[in-house]
Amino acid sequence: MPALANTNATILVTGANGYLATYIVGDLLKKGYTVHAAVRSEAKGAHLLELYKVYGDKLKLAIVEDITKVGAFDDAVKGVQGIVHTATPMNLAASHPSELIDPAVGGITGILNSALKNGTSLERVVFTSSCAAISVFSMDKVTLSETDWNEPALKACEEKGKDASVADMYCASKVLSERTAWSFVEQHKAEIKWDLAVFCPPWILGPPIHAVSQLSSVGYSLISWYNAIINGDFQGYSPLIAPGQAWVDVRDVALSHVAALEVPAARGERVILAESSFVWQDFLDVANALTPAPYTKKPLTKGTPGDAVHGITFDTAKEKRIFGRKFRTMEETARDMLADFEKRGW
Repeated sequence: MPALANTNATILVTGANGYLATYIVGDLLKKGYTVHAAVRSEAKGAHLLELYKVYGDKLKLAIVEDITKVGAFDDAVKGVQGIVHTATPMNLAASHPSELIDPAVGGITGILNSALKNGTSLERVVFTSSCAAISVFSMDKVTLSETDWNEPALKACEEKGKDASVADMYCASKVLSERTAWSFVEQHKAEIKWDLAVFCPPWILGPPIHAVSQLSSVGYSLISWYNAIINGDFQGYSPLIAPGQAWVDVRDVALSHVAALEVPAARGERVILAESSFVWQDFLDVANALTPAPYTKKPLTKGTPGDAVHGITFDTAKEKRIFGRKFRTMEETARDMLADFEKRGW
């Protein structure tokens, strides 16, 4: 099945006012696509309309108040050629796995059911999963690929229930929502004329352009980075071992989502998007070496220089084969984030 052949197409983007999706909306508009931005209310979409007002009626809001409601996307999917589904719950105050799993699974099930029913012009769905669906941390050196799944998180939630960690709850929601997407496509392959591509990014970093009024509203990855690099808060762990994951710039993830709509070889593929493995000390060393210093409000944390432990390495061969994008470096991303924080007075 071919991907989108030209930019004279309409794309539905869910969670459109979010950190990643705001970039995706902009990148689609710059290429000439018409974008229907799914948000929960007119107010939630106001920043998008202002940010991209130069594109006029190429950007329209699609109000979807509750993505888990049956039929929530029935109208939104009509007349679109592509769907980019980024909407996902991130409830760090969850007290039970179901509080994260149910909306995540419900959201992807709902939009795919709507696509099955009303997506008569639909050609491709791009779904944002996460490396959390693969693995979140390892002290042992391990190389992971698209064939791996975070089974330990599922087991922890099944055995511990409400006593599972919020991290395991979040990871389990990512595993189950992604598996739901793949199962749906397999189950309905004889009925659908569209296909699915899935991205698994790790920690997404980079300057925010979505509506953020204060530091506390930027999201988990950005506030964790800020607290580590500027405040020296490593959440009780050594900066030489934590967070022990990989990272990628939000702008590169956004451009990859656009490419996934257009590249035929993305059909039916699960693809890891990662620049490199990292611990906090890696970013600390890079940030402190930047000249001229992009952040002058106060000295940056020095951390604990030494031998870092990079437990997890993600195999990115598939991304290189299908897309071959050159991702931003740690230096570029750190500089841009610090400059943005400085500008905002954070």
